[in-house]
Amino acid sequence: MHSHLGVYPSPGVDAHSDGNEMVDPVTAQAWAEHAVWPQDPGFETALQGGITAMQILPGSGNLIGGRGVTVKNLHSTTYQAMKFPGAPQGLKMACGENPKGFYGGKGQAPMTRMGNVAGYRQAFADAQAYREEWNKYRRELAAYEKKQKDSSGKKKDDDDKPPSPPKRDLKSETLVGAMDGEILVHIHCYRADEMAIMIDLAKEFGFKIAAFHHAVEAYKIADLLAQNNICGAEWADWWGFKMEAFDGVMENLALTDMPKNSCAVVHSDSAEGIQRLNQEAGKALVRGNRMGLDISREHAITWLTLNAAKALGIDKVTGTLEAGKMGDVVIWNGDPFSVYALAENVFIDGALVYDRANPSTKPASDFLLGQYETAVHVDNGGSAQ
Repeated sequence: MHSHLGVYPSPGVDAHSDGNEMVDPVTAQAWAEHAVWPQDPGFETALQGGITAMQILPGSGNLIGGRGVTVKNLHSTTYQAMKFPGAPQGLKMACGENPKGFYGGKGQAPMTRMGNVAGYRQAFADAQAYREEWNKYRRELAAYEKKQKDSSGKKKDDDDKPPSPPKRDLKSETLVGAMDGEILVHIHCYRADEMAIMIDLAKEFGFKIAAFHHAVEAYKIADLLAQNNICGAEWADWWGFKMEAFDGVMENLALTDMPKNSCAVVHSDSAEGIQRLNQEAGKALVRGNRMGLDISREHAITWLTLNAAKALGIDKVTGTLEAGKMGDVVIWNGDPFSVYALAENVFIDGALVYDRANPSTKPASDFLLGQYETAVHVDNGGSAQ
């Protein structure tokens, strides 16, 4: 549920770097789907790791980076054909060091954490005013249309004209969608204190946080997350690579999972990690059991399946093996939590899309066509052909 495939594809060159629109701290008008490159070879390697669906997000350089998109991991020429049917869009926000570090380094706001929060609040306050403009217009339009209906057949007043709609503001439009519950809010946030502040922000402006991503200190506020029905999308053991990630523990995911109504999710934020999410879940499972939590494999698999689907708003149609749901199924050659486990077969919507034993079913990116098998023949003259 935290991927940048397609917007930061492989090869990782500047020409393909399309995940961060870092020209303003708030770029809610940007949509990740408009930058997804379907030929990213990373989609194929993720499929080989058993990934049938993912949320592709903008990066975390801005306070509000824009809309994310949930896709099925199907080979396609266009992103439109990859979009998960009926999945709500996500809104990517970011706490902490990234936005204040980048913009503060340029001598502009935000350069502190209090500047970060001021930036969120102003953006949502502007969106509230924008929503009220449109609500006022709709009321006036309804009154005008009623008046026209009531005066049907009467002489028209030349001065009686319909109200003019406000100018569309794509930035505020996205934030209104979040406040109205149509767009799910996903927040890059490490520290427990900052997550609590973002929960306060959500209550102030009436939006729902679907998940905190990375959430290295989620173990400190697991009860608070559960009380607010917020998922923690976490790594098994990444920590310490910057100050806000310093206070991590290897039991973070298992502890996030402890309270009633909790929602722990394994995520990667990595083109490599997405290929081995099963191993990440296995590490988190072992750490939890070592501290005496007695977590079953049947429960731990929900960190990859049902809980991720809940956070993406698609759990009614996928995330569990049930009659009536999509036929998105991975068959492993052994215990999926083992480091030796390989995905043997991957089905999406009931169709076999990857078969390890039969590479001909492998959906190759056009970018890599001709690179899978190379035959070199040396003739008697010693030249390679």
